[in-house]
Amino acid sequence: MPIVLKSSPLLWTRLAALAFTCVAFSVGLHGARLYLRTGDFCIFCWAFSFAGTLLVILVELFGLQTRAPVSWKNFPITFACYAALLCLSASIIFPIYFLRGSGDQSEIRDFRIVCTVFSCLATITYMSEVSLTKARPGEVVGYMATAPGLLKVLETFVACVIFVFISEPVLYDRHHSVKYCMSVYCICFILTAVIILLCIGECTGFLPFPFARFLSAYSLLAVVLYLSATIIWPIFNFDPHNGGQKQRPYNCSTAVGLCTWDKCMAVAVLTGVNFILYLADLIYSTRLVFVSA
Repeated sequence: MPIVLKSSPLLWTRLAALAFTCVAFSVGLHGARLYLRTGDFCIFCWAFSFAGTLLVILVELFGLQTRAPVSWKNFPITFACYAALLCLSASIIFPIYFLRGSGDQSEIRDFRIVCTVFSCLATITYMSEVSLTKARPGEVVGYMATAPGLLKVLETFVACVIFVFISEPVLYDRHHSVKYCMSVYCICFILTAVIILLCIGECTGFLPFPFARFLSAYSLLAVVLYLSATIIWPIFNFDPHNGGQKQRPYNCSTAVGLCTWDKCMAVAVLTGVNFILYLADLIYSTRLVFVSA
């Protein structure tokens, strides 16, 4: 089997990401003494990114793109975007839990600093890869390399973060309106994930309706749903007349990590962020329909 080795900025970017993530999770496992599920999550972020990048490099090295069971126009940039978001999350979470106020031995602290530095470098590298492979004016690329495709990756990732905050402790079982917000997050996440999978699997041509019009209609529905959740969630979590708590409790200052009130606030902010992302997605998808027409 011939090996295709073409030196390019994209190849060197991927090799750098491979090295940075390898160092991050290797050092984390070797001497950083990570504990809690937070440490496991950070290790997963770096190891997942390393494994995926290695797979992409090997497929392109051996010229197996046409034999891959996925669309190679869509898969690498989708993975790079998720890897950038995962490494960014680890770069934020890791120092908060393992460096802030750390009284551990200096050697352990040094290992943790190395993990943080290389996680940040990996984040920058994956962002560079996305920048190198995203759609340019006049280029024929896969849907996931366009602005709406990248927005959908962001939308699903933000929804996953919402699920983390909203599920431990359970924050959506106090009122039917809050349960409605949870259903909004689930419905939009599932449909957006299905769209991404359809694009990666090149199955959009099997739909019984035009894909571009479906994207536009779905984006409009998601905007309406998230707008309602953006309004409802704060009302039933922070308004005292509806059983909420307006002021941040005093015990939140002494809590390890985020208290319940902080998580409710984080969900409110992330709901607004996803509303803006879906609104931008709607604008781009509507333009796509008109351009196609």
